[in-house]
Amino acid sequence: MTAKKPVKLLSGGNPQIAKGDGDAPVQAYIEAMPGWKRDVGRALDALISGAIPGVRKAVKWNSPFYGAPEGGWFLSYHCMTKYVKVGFFKGAALEPMPPVESKQKDVRYFHIHENEPLNKAQFKKWVKQAAAQPGWMA
Repeated sequence: MTAKKPVKLLSGGNPQIAKGDGDAPVQAYIEAMPGWKRDVGRALDALISGAIPGVRKAVKWNSPFYGAPEGGWFLSYHCMTKYVKVGFFKGAALEPMPPVESKQKDVRYFHIHENEPLNKAQFKKWVKQAAAQPGWMA
């Protein structure tokens, strides 16, 4: 039996996961998220998967990406030192807009900090709105 090679954590504790399409690389990323961030990753994945039947998943640039079944990518998240950064690629079109601005005019962010409850109802509304937007093609 071969021991599983530990996943390298990049700056902010972001797991270094090989890029790939499908649920398996996303689950590998989530399982490699450090500490409390792993529970956040599990919750985000469950909420997104529950809100968008047939959601497409991939890991690109060491981040999980979620896409509409027949469209482009609408959301990604990434581990930062003190929070999990959720990016909505067309977030400026969401109501209400996610609270954190980006240097890119269409992108908006939502940060999830430790011991901060996630408003699941609002997050699901954002996910459904985001999936209905023309997604980012990468």
